[in-house]
Amino acid sequence: MYFGRFLVGMSATTIVVAVWTYMATGSFWQALVWTAVTLIILQAGYFLLFLGLILRRARDATTNQDPVYTPPPLRRDGVWF
Repeated sequence: MYFGRFLVGMSATTIVVAVWTYMATGSFWQALVWTAVTLIILQAGYFLLFLGLILRRARDATTNQDPVYTPPPLRRDGVWF
């Protein structure tokens, strides 16, 4: 997931929730609170998604059984081929 797409989606969702809540309640303050709650939920979801991707990559890296590349040892002068 790209951050730019997330940012556009989050902005659109926030605006829709703000307008919808204001139209439903007629209260600016209630719309502001609902918008803040929406932003917190979206940010927590994005964080959990990001954390899940990191943990999945770490798990895949530990279960990968590919041989590890070992370079040849260094010579006394520090040059190796």
